[in-house]
Amino acid sequence: MIRSSLHTPSRRKREPLKGSLARCSLIVTLVFVSQIIGLERAYSADNSIPNLKLFAYNSFKTYDQFDCYNYLIIRESRWNYLAVNGSHYGLAQMRNAKVLLLTPKEQIVWSMRYIGSRYGYVNGEPNACKAAEHLDMYGWH
Repeated sequence: MIRSSLHTPSRRKREPLKGSLARCSLIVTLVFVSQIIGLERAYSADNSIPNLKLFAYNSFKTYDQFDCYNYLIIRESRWNYLAVNGSHYGLAQMRNAKVLLLTPKEQIVWSMRYIGSRYGYVNGEPNACKAAEHLDMYGWH
């Protein structure tokens, strides 16, 4: 009896098929993971000015202090977290170049800590209004 190759596949045909399936599943997995990472990055990296202002606003307890902080940041960088002016960097134009390695929200936190340590706290929040007064008087804070 003559056997037809149509009914009984040889070993050679099975092995490449296994390799192809493994490669396809690897590609599908990589595409899926890259999509998840891409979505997370797109979601968490919204550094638009309105979102940064909202983050800063929520970091203060009173609108008055936020308003003074907003004034400071507009004067310093116009809410450009990549701003560079000589040896000053970021949203609050801090003197440490490492500021540019921080996320914009981290820059806000650092600048609020700086304001609190330099100008004190009022009602448990950094005294941004005192910093703004100093900026108006001396051109720096």
